Amino acid sequence: MRLQFTKMQGLGNDYIYFDCINHPAPEDPESLSIKLSDRHFGIGGDGIVLIMPSDKADFRMRMFNADGSEGAMCGNASRCIAKFVYDRGLTDKQTVTLETKSGIKILDIHTKDGKAETVTVDMGTPKTGAVKEKISTEYGEYLYTFVDMGNPHCVIFTDTPTDEIELEKVGKPLENHEFFPDRANIEFVNILGKNDLRMRVWERGSGETLACGTGACGTVTAAVANGICPMNEDINVHLKGGVLTIKYTGERVLMTGAAEFSFDGEVEV
Repeated sequence: MRLQFTKMQGLGNDYIYFDCINHPAPEDPESLSIKLSDRHFGIGGDGIVLIMPSDKADFRMRMFNADGSEGAMCGNASRCIAKFVYDRGLTDKQTVTLETKSGIKILDIHTKDGKAETVTVDMGTPKTGAVKEKISTEYGEYLYTFVDMGNPHCVIFTDTPTDEIELEKVGKPLENHEFFPDRANIEFVNILGKNDLRMRVWERGSGETLACGTGACGTVTAAVANGICPMNEDINVHLKGGVLTIKYTGERVLMTGAAEFSFDGEVEV
């Protein structure tokens, strides 16, 4: 069976997208994600995303991590879906709704020369745990803030430059810590200023990625809760793949960033 796909990325957070509106959805997406995400023997990516019809919203997203686990939400993937459906003519609306496992998201598409250039996603209302909880692993003890963005985030503010953190070593034990029964995304964050943060992320099910939209939203939410960043102002989150602009209103989190096509292809499975 041959499947058509589109490779897209949002700040280097790259997924393999399947148009399941005009084509049948692939069978066994869990196994397919493991196979295709391999950067040596597959297409390479942080997982796969299915763009599907919805009876609750304009479109529906299902996303699967590189280890085959299904994720509830992905901010970067949602922006890429907005660009895909607009640029490929599946909608002419500049505001679309997207059904995800963590609820319906609103996507505002900002265009240039008739194409989607950036997208603002209303990520909904976060749920924040107590600030400065303590967590320990064999590699050290950390203070963190837990934020639920529809998926779980453990946000750790640190004075250690993020580039010096051995994320390959410390990320997995934190992701799988007993505190997080559903595992967690792990964010290490440097404070650059009241409107600027630097973040490095270990994504649940995928390992380190160049960017994480929900992680950036969770980080700003935690920063506001800790009195580090102001509410109702644009906060620039500097990731390895680029910059996301996040605003937390106290009720909603708004994320703005780019989305780009990489290439189209066909794969035999």
